[in-house]
Amino acid sequence: MTWCITTCSFDIDVDLLFQENSTIGQKIALTEKIVSVLPKMKCPHRLEPHQIQGLDFIHIFPVIQWLVKRAIETREEMGDYVRSYSISQFQKTHRLPEDDEFMQRKEKALKTVTDIFEVYKPQRKYKRQTGAEELLDEESKVHATLLEYGRRYGFSRQAGKTEQAEDKKAVLPPGLAAAGRAEPCDEDDLQAAEELRIKTLMTGMAAMATEEGKLTASTVGQIVGLQSDEIKQIVSEYAEKQSELSAEERPERLGAAQQHRRKVASLNKQILQKTKLLEELQAKCADLQAKCTKAKETLTEVKNYSEKLDKELAALETIESQADSGILQSLRALVAMNENLKSQEQEFKAHCREEMERLQQNIETLKAEAAEDGEEQEPNKIIEQQYKAEKEKLQKIRLLLARRNREIAILQRKIDEVPSRAELTQYQKRFIELYSQVSATHKETKQFFTLYNTLDDKKVYLEKEVNLLNSIHDNFHQAMASSGSREQFLRQMEQIVEGIKQNRMKMEKKKQENKMRRDQLNDEYLELLEKQRLYFKTVKEFKEECRKNEMLLSKLKASSS
Repeated sequence: MTWCITTCSFDIDVDLLFQENSTIGQKIALTEKIVSVLPKMKCPHRLEPHQIQGLDFIHIFPVIQWLVKRAIETREEMGDYVRSYSISQFQKTHRLPEDDEFMQRKEKALKTVTDIFEVYKPQRKYKRQTGAEELLDEESKVHATLLEYGRRYGFSRQAGKTEQAEDKKAVLPPGLAAAGRAEPCDEDDLQAAEELRIKTLMTGMAAMATEEGKLTASTVGQIVGLQSDEIKQIVSEYAEKQSELSAEERPERLGAAQQHRRKVASLNKQILQKTKLLEELQAKCADLQAKCTKAKETLTEVKNYSEKLDKELAALETIESQADSGILQSLRALVAMNENLKSQEQEFKAHCREEMERLQQNIETLKAEAAEDGEEQEPNKIIEQQYKAEKEKLQKIRLLLARRNREIAILQRKIDEVPSRAELTQYQKRFIELYSQVSATHKETKQFFTLYNTLDDKKVYLEKEVNLLNSIHDNFHQAMASSGSREQFLRQMEQIVEGIKQNRMKMEKKKQENKMRRDQLNDEYLELLEKQRLYFKTVKEFKEECRKNEMLLSKLKASSS
């Protein structure tokens, strides 16, 4: 409860270090502090100090539930705050690879945006002549300035095609103005007046783009430095661009269909180039994806195999660390002996095969010689005797091998029957847990018995009190009838009061005796706790010394061997 309250950022004046030998005064002070803090936390459940001290689980359990939920919520809130603060502190002095990549891309993006702004910034195409008529109203000045940058505004109603053409259209020079006036116009009077005003403003302007289309010396040097095929491609692209620029400067000379065809041809050519580039990039991307997939599969297989080996090594290390060193050394010696016997058995089998082949060859040669000499009986007997001798020898070796295998199996069973130190520790822990559970159940049962006895005594005393009051009430009117009976009634009352006082004194004395016995048992309990700590400490030191002794013995054996 103290930990939950402290986690919820509420102050409670208590030492968080656990003291299992706290006095009754310290425990009562702690419970009072906990009860005083709960209303400040707006706890919906009420709790008293004696309920905590008496372990009244019915009233303590909902408070514990509420405190744990509140502590979990507070930790989540503080966790988010601490996480954001740690991230901000980390970002002040450190950078992730993603941040460096973002900064590089940011610089490239800013440079690209700046270049685009430089390329597509407004360019002045016309300039008013020095001797032109001065403009008086502000609207004419605005239109003249926009016309200098190739923009034409002022038409409120235009056809779809005329609106598309006017965005890119450049005004004809003054020499071609008359041809433009000769064209038939179906616009209304407002459009005619606006067109007339624009042409009037254009008469006082001169073109600024006289140098467009000329190549500088540096551009020529760069083109000459390239290959011949690229030079031809650049020349063709330059001719197309020049034709497009001339067409844009002279839109009245070309028809709308011819302009549309040229634009469609240029766009188709760009589409073909981009399509070829896209196909090449897609082929490269597919090849790279296949290689990446193959590399990922190989990496996954290697990682799985590595994790499997790590788990097996960790399991072997844990088993080896938990096992007894002496038993482990003997087991290693037995395993080495078993491997040696297996290798000897394989060598013996190979030797037997070689010997059998050699004997078979001898038999064949002897048969051939006997066939030649006509004497077959005596060599056959010799061969049979040798075969029986070798067979008996093989049988003896097999019996010896079986006896050794039985001895190894018996030793392995004996080794398995001896519990290791880890198993003994686990058994000890389980016995301690079982003892704790039995002790808790016994204590709870004892408390129930004590509660029952107390309530039973209380019931007996209450029944006696009720009977006494009933007898007093029944005999009161009869005793008050005469003076003699009254005095007798008063004497009886005094005797009853004296008896009650004597009973009270006996109970007080019994209470003091029980209190002294409780204090004496508490002192004995504290002494036993100190002995238990000393026992655990001694056992721990003994285990450590045993471990050191085993290490020294193993080193001594290794040095002697």
